Amino acid sequence: MERLLTRERKVTPVPGLPTIVLFHSAYGLRPAVHAAADRLRAAGHEVHVPDLYEGRTAGSVEEGREIRDGIGNDELLRRAVTAVAPLSDRGLVYAGFSLGGSIAQNLALADDRARGLLLLHGTSDLPEDASVDDLPVQLHVADPDPFEPHDWLSAWYLLMRRAGADVEVYRYRGAGHLYTDPDLPDHDAEAAEETWTVALGFLAGL
Repeated sequence: MERLLTRERKVTPVPGLPTIVLFHSAYGLRPAVHAAADRLRAAGHEVHVPDLYEGRTAGSVEEGREIRDGIGNDELLRRAVTAVAPLSDRGLVYAGFSLGGSIAQNLALADDRARGLLLLHGTSDLPEDASVDDLPVQLHVADPDPFEPHDWLSAWYLLMRRAGADVEVYRYRGAGHLYTDPDLPDHDAEAAEETWTVALGFLAGL
């Protein structure tokens, strides 16, 4: 009941601050995602949190992959586009955790009105013709991260820069992959707080 009350708390958005669409990881729409959205709302942002799994959540990485693969990447992207469509008249910040970061990146690169891209624990491939106009991008990732190895991140950074993005990368040595989720073994409280401090500054400046 306490979580429900927190989730329904009304916070008046601050005029001028960007609206954020926050996508969940392969674990689904877990309490940590709602807590992150509440943190962003408390800073004055309007935040939308689509449920791409339609109510399903996973208790392990393996279960999350099974749900993701059962839905399919194309369908997940379609659901994300559908969720964002009612907000298409405003400049959005796309954000996401791991799998959600991959989805957020794809949507941001396709939206010429996007105000920013905040990636937590995850990135995605870039199309050959990717092109943006100085899109602000901030990535927070564990160091090392088995799902985001150094060679991949180096190549991704160069490709994002070539596409025209203004990219910042923050790495957190010793943290687990989804270190911002306090209910997972990956959690690293210090890294998580540092991430949110930096991310909120990034968002406030957009």
